[in-house]
Amino acid sequence: MSPLFEYRYRKPICTPESRGARAPQYRQSVEQGMVIERDLPVKLRDGTEILVDVFRPVDGGLAAALIGWSPYGKHVLGYLAKAYPNSGVKPEFTSAYTAFEAPDPLYWVPRGYAVINADIRGTWKSEGSALYCAPEEARDFYDLIEWAGTQPWSNGKVGLSGVSYLTVMQWRVAELQPPHLAAINPWEGWSDTYREVVRHGGIPDSWFWPYLWSRWGASQTRIEDLETETGEHPFFDAFWQSKAADLAKITVPAYIVASWSDQGLHTRGTLEGFKQIRSEQKWLEVHGRKKWYYYYEPESVRRQQAFFDHFLLGKRTELSQWPKVRLEARKRYYVGDMRAENEWPIARTQYTKLFLNCLTATLQRQPVGEAGTVSYDSRGDGRAVFDFTFEQATDLIGHMKLRLFVCAEQGDDMDLFVAVQKLDSDGNVVPFTFYAQFEDGPVALGWLRVSHRELDPERSTDYQPVLAHQREQKLLAGEVVPVDIEIWPSGTSFLPNERLRLVVQGSDIYRYPEPLVYARHEASVNQGQHVIHAGGKHEAYLLIPVVPRKG
Repeated sequence: MSPLFEYRYRKPICTPESRGARAPQYRQSVEQGMVIERDLPVKLRDGTEILVDVFRPVDGGLAAALIGWSPYGKHVLGYLAKAYPNSGVKPEFTSAYTAFEAPDPLYWVPRGYAVINADIRGTWKSEGSALYCAPEEARDFYDLIEWAGTQPWSNGKVGLSGVSYLTVMQWRVAELQPPHLAAINPWEGWSDTYREVVRHGGIPDSWFWPYLWSRWGASQTRIEDLETETGEHPFFDAFWQSKAADLAKITVPAYIVASWSDQGLHTRGTLEGFKQIRSEQKWLEVHGRKKWYYYYEPESVRRQQAFFDHFLLGKRTELSQWPKVRLEARKRYYVGDMRAENEWPIARTQYTKLFLNCLTATLQRQPVGEAGTVSYDSRGDGRAVFDFTFEQATDLIGHMKLRLFVCAEQGDDMDLFVAVQKLDSDGNVVPFTFYAQFEDGPVALGWLRVSHRELDPERSTDYQPVLAHQREQKLLAGEVVPVDIEIWPSGTSFLPNERLRLVVQGSDIYRYPEPLVYARHEASVNQGQHVIHAGGKHEAYLLIPVVPRKG
């Protein structure tokens, strides 16, 4: 298989042995009513062999296959509870056979499924050189799907499940339309590696992206040198395009689950997946909880089974009664109402401008006639804050956009960090879930490196600016420029006298101590004071998605 790019490679970051992996040896056992085949070699189209673990029913009947495709190690069991004790995943949610972010065989096998966990090419003890989120990896995944769909124990139907990376590659392989792929369950996974992980608004992620490739780096051969490649490709070029899903090619039935809480990782890409795939049968669910908790909690697993039973086992299930879209309108951490909708984004959304008033530090419904400025120290803890008080109960569900007019008093570039927060009637910040384990997060986040402000006119909409990332446009001294900042989608309810707060500053607004895992942006271009102009000819505003309640 010839590579599409001249990839960079490096020695592995760690060896399988240093991560506690045993020497590969095919072995078969019967445990807990399951036939388990471990380290089973599967030959790919170019002759490379990868190793998989297969869990299937002991009764010998035909089973539908569920695949978890991952670089994290098929043998790495129980890692989630050990590494992330604040994830909310209770011990009774999973068994000792559950691989990281993958379906639990002990649940699925007795219900007529075979669970397959794979070590992808070049990772752990699988042969070849590892590539990540790449077209070549998608071809390997295609080959495993076709292998699974043609085994003597298979009923010919294959489904895909799993969180994060396991979802990223669901998008990629579904583009290729393998004949035996019958249904996918993308559960929170980015679809555009550059925009959603590597460079938020053009600002490099200095922590989470390096953490990821170190976690993916266990190998006995060699791995893709993502560090070098990231440095060599600062803009969205053909290389990064190859690591973004071509969602319009996906036609397989899909049950897609996103969260409002993965601001800076999965929220945007999962929702883009639902918007852009062309599957005639697709459902969306969006929650405000911790993602691993929500994947493994029993009610969610029951809905997963209803979906897969329909498409993989041919059973009549509750699926015919599902609304196309279910969204949680959050009130505070782990409190909210699920709403049934017909589409995403919601068609009846009333996009409303709230104009920035620098003189009063507020947002208001009418344009501001008097010009003003607000400035802050871009290298310290300075920030600009604008508040809006709701007069009546209001649901904001969807995309937000921030139009600013900004100036750097020193330097030729600016990094802007934006947060939307909720305040209760007493002025206290209301907390929400953030990433997979934090409990004091924002309503939503946005980012922009001002030299990356140029928009992609074909992809941008009035409510969702999409950056082109094709070149730098540096600032002149004292130059005031307009910028449009994409704020990632969210869903939040506000009561009368509760407030929306807009925060703009020059560094990450939410910070946690190392080694806690989330996106950090420490390679700043900021110098001196940042100035925001609003009012008069500078019509700065926050565009909010007001969704009237049905009836």
